[in-house]
Amino acid sequence: MIIDKKILHNLASLARIELNSEKEAKLLSDLESILDNFEELKKVDTEEVVPMALGVELVNIFREDNDVVSLDNDLALKAFPEKDGEFLKIPPVFVKEDEEI
Repeated sequence: MIIDKKILHNLASLARIELNSEKEAKLLSDLESILDNFEELKKVDTEEVVPMALGVELVNIFREDNDVVSLDNDLALKAFPEKDGEFLKIPPVFVKEDEEI
C-alpha cells in the first residue's frame, strides 16, 4: 500500500500531530516500511494455526479451596471479650490526633 501526503496529513490531523517537511518525509518512510512488513506477514501460511485470545496460556496459580476448620468457634469468640448485641467489639482502628485509645 502506498501512503501519499494526503493520507499522511489526514492521519496527522486525527492524531493531532503537527508536521513539517522533515517530519513528513520521515513519517512517510516509516509508514511505508511498516506496511511493507505487514505485506510480508500476509505471505505466511497460517492455515493450520489455531487462533489465540491472548498471547499467554492462563494457569490457575492459586491453591484449591479446602473446607478446613482452623479455629474452633468458641476459641475464636474468646478473643473478643466485649460484645454489643450480636456484634463483636474491637479497639478503634482510626483515632483523631488529639484522641487517646
